[in-house]
Amino acid sequence: MTKVAGHFGEILQGRLGEDGPLALVTCPCPGFWAEARVRPSRNLTLYGSPAVSFLRLKALLIGLGLPLAGRFTLRVTMPPGGGAGASTAGLVALARAVGVPPSPELIELVREIEGASDPLVFPHPERLIWASREGRVLDLLPPLPRFQVLGGFWGEAQRTEPRDLAFPDVTDLAARIRGADLQALAQVASASAQRCLGLRGPKGDPTEALAARHGALGFLIAHTGSARGLIFAPGMAPRAAEADLRAAGFCKITRFSAGG
Repeated sequence: MTKVAGHFGEILQGRLGEDGPLALVTCPCPGFWAEARVRPSRNLTLYGSPAVSFLRLKALLIGLGLPLAGRFTLRVTMPPGGGAGASTAGLVALARAVGVPPSPELIELVREIEGASDPLVFPHPERLIWASREGRVLDLLPPLPRFQVLGGFWGEAQRTEPRDLAFPDVTDLAARIRGADLQALAQVASASAQRCLGLRGPKGDPTEALAARHGALGFLIAHTGSARGLIFAPGMAPRAAEADLRAAGFCKITRFSAGG
């Protein structure tokens, strides 16, 4: 059995220039993960989470040069379409279950299958400016400051459409994130979220107001998906905010640390 951590939206996502690549800085989240196992079988079967379809499992095995056989089981703790890496983590976990180690080649195969990918095979994915539609590293970042996220999932699920490049320009934000302290990082995340919500919606998102109400440094979102989080200094996320998030319609409330 293998387990692969997902992520929780993005600290930054958008185009680098009007015609530039779609780039992101992910927010890793150990609290959501995909877990896979395989047992010998002459036939190929897949049970469990719908995050990965049977056809995508077949494409994964073909791409790895492996036989189309085995009884696969996949468990995913994040909702598909939530912007927490369910499909990428699921495919990587299935590959790990058959003994394939994490590598840039594996994430490239995932990108070919899905049309996009999250950089979940790298040791510190938050230190990459990642071209998700192209599956390549655009730049390396120094360690991000340590921070805490309190959030959950709000609104409709939204699966990634690989041909969708209608995102705002974040070239200035990508420059500001390098070497940013926690306050600056939260400002970058909030600005990226605001630009995306302004261009793509949905309207009525309560996350920014919740961040202000509870003294958060800022907020982040899944730029495609329903993950939403408030950004705090380590250990500063108030317990009282959880009830407020639930009242606003958030589900699967979570808190975790990232950066450092």
